[in-house]
Amino acid sequence: MSERFAKRWEDRRDDQPITERIKVAVRPPGPLKPRLNMAVKRLDVQIQKLDQASERFSKRDKSIFARIVDAYTKHDMARANVFANELAEIRKMERMIMHARLALEQIGLRLRTVSELGDVVTTLGPAVGVLRAVKSGMANMFPEAERELGQIGDLLSGIIMEAGENTGFSMNFGTASEGAQKILTEAAAVAEQKIEEKFPELPAGIPSVPFGEKSATETS
Repeated sequence: MSERFAKRWEDRRDDQPITERIKVAVRPPGPLKPRLNMAVKRLDVQIQKLDQASERFSKRDKSIFARIVDAYTKHDMARANVFANELAEIRKMERMIMHARLALEQIGLRLRTVSELGDVVTTLGPAVGVLRAVKSGMANMFPEAERELGQIGDLLSGIIMEAGENTGFSMNFGTASEGAQKILTEAAAVAEQKIEEKFPELPAGIPSVPFGEKSATETS
């Protein structure tokens, strides 16, 4: 890291000239490292909320699955199919939650690496791209999470801009986009594997439960 960037990375305001202090005063919000750590903490909170949502959907999944089996054993195929369609929607939501959670987890790991290495511009670019994709997927189901992820993305974007100014490095948006897509693709692959392991198959004779269209986090 350059000496100038090191001073912005840690809080060393006493060493800054008066002109720099004025610049910081009119353009908050302080040293980079604490802001990055704050982003990590806020991201962890969103991951915890996704875990809680996943648990709720899992309980609903088991309940609906039991009803399907019950209807099937009673040869009530019409009722079994109704429940199967409901289960399809639930599993579609579970799939989206799992994908989003895995993507955010990868971002958290990368942000923690940044706090150690100071590799801000090249690492945070893909992170912001992933946050935007996940935020889009959360819009209808978790509007509060959408707003929070948007704010975290804005916080990281500000850090990227300031880090670029202080280090002289500029972000390659093409590379950042490719990096974000790679993270999303890897998260989707892991999510599919976990889904196959988690969800039991329906009884023979019941149409297989489709997962529906891909979530916004996979198509963004």
